[in-house]
Amino acid sequence: MNASRSSDLKPIILTGDRPTGPLHLGHFVGSLRNRVTYQSTYRQFIMLADAQALTDNMNDTSKVHRNVVEVALDYLAVGIDPAQSTILIQSQVPELAELSFYYLNLVTVARLERNPTVKEEIRLRGFERDIPAGFLTYPASQAADISAFKASLVPVGEDQLPMIEQTNEIVRRFNRMAGRDVLVEAQALVPAIGRLPGIDGKAKMSKSLGNVINLGATADEVRAAVKKVYTDPLHLRVADPGHLEGNVAFIYLDAFDPDQEGLARLKEHYVAGGLADSLVKARLETCLQDLLEPIRTRRQEFAQDRAQVMQMLKEGTEKAREVAAQTMAEVKDVLGLRYF
Repeated sequence: MNASRSSDLKPIILTGDRPTGPLHLGHFVGSLRNRVTYQSTYRQFIMLADAQALTDNMNDTSKVHRNVVEVALDYLAVGIDPAQSTILIQSQVPELAELSFYYLNLVTVARLERNPTVKEEIRLRGFERDIPAGFLTYPASQAADISAFKASLVPVGEDQLPMIEQTNEIVRRFNRMAGRDVLVEAQALVPAIGRLPGIDGKAKMSKSLGNVINLGATADEVRAAVKKVYTDPLHLRVADPGHLEGNVAFIYLDAFDPDQEGLARLKEHYVAGGLADSLVKARLETCLQDLLEPIRTRRQEFAQDRAQVMQMLKEGTEKAREVAAQTMAEVKDVLGLRYF
């Protein structure tokens, strides 16, 4: 699993995956399948953000540790090629933590608290004012993750746009202080299909809510999950007209059904009435089984040699650290912190 790549490609870093559990369909539609495409066009860094995951998992650090390899297996299974993409472990690149420390002097507590993404995550976790400092300062950490590799493009969901905005604020302030463009501003790439709802109809597919379909799910697990997929609560009889808005089965079909023309006809039938939810779910199950079966098979093959997966992560992290160290040297020059 050699992690070499052409050096003349445009840099891009993807930082959205925290190793707190296996990856699921929400990750796939939001970013993973795009990463497979990006890796042939850009110089791509894919980060396992284990240090950031600790900001709200200090009570179970082993969960983060054991899932590093699990998430790496998911990457490989969907087609991420370590010969084209650099996969790294955040905590093993200490330059990122050092850079975060310097950036905290370029942002105020008030600005961190105003970040809409941080505010929403604090609300979801019920922190109120009992906020771990590491969680509150995550925007500075993410700015370090992005700018250390001078990434110009960062694929994120719409909910993460405020984080990119704050990253660029920090970058601009540092560059003004330096009197030249040492760091690079990042542009957000928002996928055409946004965040998937959970199978229960809740707004967010989340491991903690138990409403996900994992990429490595067995055929039986996929079948059982599809049976639970939220449809139209007003569609009580087959003859009743159905509604598409908020209907998770159709949201998933929009994302994964390769026959969009056939799906359009199915929608017309459903809205007109006379189509059972069970038939819609049968179509959805077929789509998901076809999608996940090869991913599951490849994952099982890679899982047979976890030592090789760890070696791939080691090589990728070492290459990423070389890049981050170069940026850190430039930052220290600006800050007057180079003594030897």
